[in-house]
Amino acid sequence: MAGKLEKATFAGGCFWCMVKPFDQWEGIHKVVSGYAGGHIENPTYEQVKTGKTGHYEVVQITFDSEIFKYEDLLEIYWRQIDPTDEGGQFQDRGDQYRTAVFYHSDEQREKAEAAKKALAESGKFKKPIVTKILPEAPFYEAENYHQDFYKKSPVEYKEDREKSGRDEFIKNTW
Repeated sequence: MAGKLEKATFAGGCFWCMVKPFDQWEGIHKVVSGYAGGHIENPTYEQVKTGKTGHYEVVQITFDSEIFKYEDLLEIYWRQIDPTDEGGQFQDRGDQYRTAVFYHSDEQREKAEAAKKALAESGKFKKPIVTKILPEAPFYEAENYHQDFYKKSPVEYKEDREKSGRDEFIKNTW
């Protein structure tokens, strides 16, 4: 029986790389790749990848907050991204690959802002933390072939992740 189900939405560059880190924990009900924050309804991947729709590639996580706390999601999130990069993430460049936390409640906003401040004050990064904390925006599920990509196409996922530089950054930073 599900406890208190909530949603969390994170933009962290290519959504292919953002599913697996969240998908393997008790209390996480689903992780869906999609788009948020843009100015057109029901965008397609082809539209979003142009960088002209204003959308971010995001993952939307449905979680049981009685089992898995939002703060723990934030901890995982920060450890997947370079929060100082305004132009995208790793090999993926463009506005659609920027980082952001889309909050679904005032409580989430407060926790996200506190986590961002703590990260900025930690001294871990020499450059400013530029990840935005934004209000929830309409979420549009990405095409089916983008869902659970790491499971459906493990070889391509592994190759893409390796060449992206994400894992090297995570290893060297954390």
